Amino acid sequence: MDQNDLIIPFPQLVSTLSDAVDLISPVLNNHHKQVAYISHKIAREINLYGDGLADLITAALLHDIGALSLDERMDLLEFEEKNPYVHTTTGSMLLKDLEIFNRAGNIILHHHLPWRDGAGKEYKGEHVSLESHILYLADRIAVSIDSEKEILNQVEIITNRVKKQANSRFHPMFVDIFEKIGKKEAFWLDLVSPSIDDRLDSAWQDCDRKLDLKGLQQVTKIFARVIDFRSRFTSVHSSGVGAVAEIMAKKIGWSDEDCIKMVIAGNLHDLGKLAVPNWILEKPGKLTEEEYNIMKTHAYLGYHLLDKVEGLEEINEYCSYHHERMDGGGYPFQKRAQELRDGSRIMAVADVMTAITEDRPYRKGMDSMAAMRIIEKMGHDGKLDIDMIKPIKENFGAINYAREKAQEQAASEYKEFGERTDSAKDYYCQ
Repeated sequence: MDQNDLIIPFPQLVSTLSDAVDLISPVLNNHHKQVAYISHKIAREINLYGDGLADLITAALLHDIGALSLDERMDLLEFEEKNPYVHTTTGSMLLKDLEIFNRAGNIILHHHLPWRDGAGKEYKGEHVSLESHILYLADRIAVSIDSEKEILNQVEIITNRVKKQANSRFHPMFVDIFEKIGKKEAFWLDLVSPSIDDRLDSAWQDCDRKLDLKGLQQVTKIFARVIDFRSRFTSVHSSGVGAVAEIMAKKIGWSDEDCIKMVIAGNLHDLGKLAVPNWILEKPGKLTEEEYNIMKTHAYLGYHLLDKVEGLEEINEYCSYHHERMDGGGYPFQKRAQELRDGSRIMAVADVMTAITEDRPYRKGMDSMAAMRIIEKMGHDGKLDIDMIKPIKENFGAINYAREKAQEQAASEYKEFGERTDSAKDYYCQ
């Protein structure tokens, strides 16, 4: 297939984003998938199919996307949740701007709203979908599972806990359905199965949503936001790398479609950093060897997350090999020049340029002369491709200006997002 006719299966991309969010806390590994599985089973009992089911599964797989810190994620593990509405409003805002995620975002917005004897049908005059109440119940069932204990020995305790709050907290019809499907041992064994991905395949069988190159670019902006918004130190990095890589590709004669792939690669290149603790990401000084070894895992993790998405193979190499070096001295795969596509070589240069020229809270970015000295030395030392350094050297001012403008726009979006999140916190005043 011509890569310019790129078509990406939407379910695979959603699952990858879900897996990426789970990197923030290994303790919550598979939580989103468990919630999606439970939601799917309940939805089928009320004959929910097609787009409605796809939106529910999407919401279930991404329902905690608004919990961008480890502390927020851990608070949500308790059955009696603490102030859950910040992450529901944040998650909703991350998704709702894109049409393909709009309804999933609305489901997420209300997924901690109690039923309250039917009062939960709406909130502040706004209709609340039944899918939000399915998701709420599924989420609370999943957090009740103790991974250290045999699952079948927990069935009665979990079921009774849920039944006690039917009608007050949970929609009674969905509680009845849960009690029915929960009588099957297979339901519970599927939830804790290492093969839960296979169990979820049937949930997507009616979903034929696919993304073209432009659609992929838009969706990966959400990936970039989740990556960058975790820390003020990295809040605009992905946009800068994407902008530099795009112009470099244009300068060496790439097509418009191929240049878009570089923007997408910029959006995705630090996906694995969701597994890196913030205290390492935000350390102002040089990392210790132990800290650097943790940092080096991000390119490996990002590669294997994206490797699950059909059609993304080329872009995955571009973004995941951005720390590989021409002489084989990079990480994590130690690829050599002959194993690196031009897109990967561009990304390596773009990442270095962006990292040394962008401002960080603890230091100012380098000027053009200092930056070029470092970049050219890396070229002469066999680290970066000399041919890919040429467009930077010949067009440094224009490329750096584009980086600055892209990062200013991202910073503005980051600030606006923060303001919208702060104002949204009042939406669910109880």
